[in-house]
Amino acid sequence: MNRPRPSIWRRFSSTSSSTIVVKPGPSKARHHAPISNDSFPHGYSLTGVHCGVKKKPSVLDLAVILSTSPNPTSAAACFTRNAFKAAPVLVSKDVLEKTSGRARAIVTNSGCANAVTGKQGLEDAWAMVKATDALLPKKLKSQDTNDTLVMSTGVIGQNLPISKILSGISSLVPTSLGSDFAAWERAAKAFMTTDTFPKIRARTFTLGGQTFRMAGMDKGAGMIHPDMGPPSDFGQLHATLLGCILTDAAVSPKALQSALTYAVDRSFNSISVDGDMSTNDTIIVLANGAAAGETKEMDERDPLFPTFRDELTSFAAELAQLVVRDGEGATKFVTVSVEGAPTFDDAHRIASSISTSALVKTALYGEDANWGRILAATGSVSLSTPIDPYRVNVTFVPADGSTPLPVLVRGEPESVDEVRAKEILSEEEFEVKVDLGLGSESAQYWTCDFSYEYVRINGDYRS
Repeated sequence: MNRPRPSIWRRFSSTSSSTIVVKPGPSKARHHAPISNDSFPHGYSLTGVHCGVKKKPSVLDLAVILSTSPNPTSAAACFTRNAFKAAPVLVSKDVLEKTSGRARAIVTNSGCANAVTGKQGLEDAWAMVKATDALLPKKLKSQDTNDTLVMSTGVIGQNLPISKILSGISSLVPTSLGSDFAAWERAAKAFMTTDTFPKIRARTFTLGGQTFRMAGMDKGAGMIHPDMGPPSDFGQLHATLLGCILTDAAVSPKALQSALTYAVDRSFNSISVDGDMSTNDTIIVLANGAAAGETKEMDERDPLFPTFRDELTSFAAELAQLVVRDGEGATKFVTVSVEGAPTFDDAHRIASSISTSALVKTALYGEDANWGRILAATGSVSLSTPIDPYRVNVTFVPADGSTPLPVLVRGEPESVDEVRAKEILSEEEFEVKVDLGLGSESAQYWTCDFSYEYVRINGDYRS
């Protein structure tokens, strides 16, 4: 049930009262636009349909993606490190281990996370895998293993309406699926929960003089602070982040996993909406070699591999940033840059601490240049080399290229122009830069502010 959003909040004390005006968030529609059909990778068919997980018949809730290339299709994935891993996470990990990094299909439902659902949840996830396997042409099916990876998103602790999902999968025929923008858009919409727009991107790139294509979709707006690792790094240990990237390049399973692990650390593991890690976070990449017919798969020793890895990293960062731009109730898109760190991990941990600080994020919403909160979040992190407070700089950097505003220089506070600070922080997009003065490594996080709308959405999520 949607409740009316208040435009004004009042707070009272025994001595005074004040009025807080609730600022409307910026329109996010501009982040979704048609993409040329030529940009999408060859050898994939996909769609999104309504199967009945969600109540409204007009809302899509089931997506299916098939690799139809005659070449082998490599698969790689990074999964949540949350201790309460959802059934689809466990099942997809099992598929990848048994196939040594091969898969031809992805099936995703929204509306129910199939998380903390015990034995029944595992049985339901396997049923989705097997039903999707049956959609593949016989000549492409594996003989002794499964070919499908599965993802789910939605409310935790509820069982799937599995009969509806299986009926939705089995009702698909080859003509139900497509490879154009409309098909991609249907699939991306079927991923959505509290998202306000389908998140799709595509690009072409060149390796060794040959053109390849890469496209992907993801979803997420709340419960976003991913910490994902490859299937072999499945230990304990941030709304659900789901995503898939498809390419028609030929890459070996081992090289594809190496590239994805590197990319995720610098993209999806570098975003935060609210600091909460999901039970279902999953990013999958498929590489089917369809761009050039039969071709040798690239491995990590190939001189072109670093170029492919960097292309994947850049593309993953673009997709990841869409999640932050669609953060629940967000009015700001903020880049947190940490420079001069001893190691990448040091810089990454501090950027994460700043990006997840509720005090920082509420100040961003209030457009308050309260840089002391940024320092507090910075200083709370243990580093490989201790911070020297008299080397630290903090600067607000406007996105329009105008003059940055230093607020702390080598540990000494500047006389801040509050009017200029307000101008920068009132923009929809800007950067917070912290220079530690301890080394040459750096990292970035992308985050957003905390607004009253975020509280409203998450106080009423299950209604």
